[in-house]
Amino acid sequence: MQHTDPATLSFLRHRRSHPPKLLSGPPPARAELMDLLELAARVPDHGKLEPWRFAVLERATLDRLAPVLADFVAANGGDETAVEKARSAFASPVIVAVISTPVDSPKIPEWEQFLSAGAVCLELLNAALAAGYGAAWLTGPATQPEFAQTHLGIAPGERIVGLIHIGQRGNPPPDRPRPDIASKTVFL
Repeated sequence: MQHTDPATLSFLRHRRSHPPKLLSGPPPARAELMDLLELAARVPDHGKLEPWRFAVLERATLDRLAPVLADFVAANGGDETAVEKARSAFASPVIVAVISTPVDSPKIPEWEQFLSAGAVCLELLNAALAAGYGAAWLTGPATQPEFAQTHLGIAPGERIVGLIHIGQRGNPPPDRPRPDIASKTVFL
């Protein structure tokens, strides 16, 4: 084919998320992070509504929020394991919260706008990986509206779609089993 991009196809075939526990500092510089966010915003967006925004959680904020998140998990019935997991959930050098900000539209349903925000998560993840960083797309208790509205400035009606952890790569993570595409595909 005339417009084939073998390097991109190879990247997509071999891309792998890097668990946050394997990431180290330093994070991308702000200018580089802004470039990654610009790439992330190049997603399908029916109606050009831009139904998403970013909140960048830098080290000082992550350090301040770690014990607050652990307390939140404990107050909501989390056992000791869940509380400790929450306490370490913000260990990455930088985390970008991708926030769904639906726009009232007679033409574009909210679910489609939410999918656009999800596409931003994947695009940011892939941009960070392509730039040489390790990255992972996670959710967890920090994305719950009760926590996010109080501690991350999320407005009512908004929702965190993903927390994109970014940092220097550690050891390559093992690959995981991949789906059997033939069993998940039908041609009509």
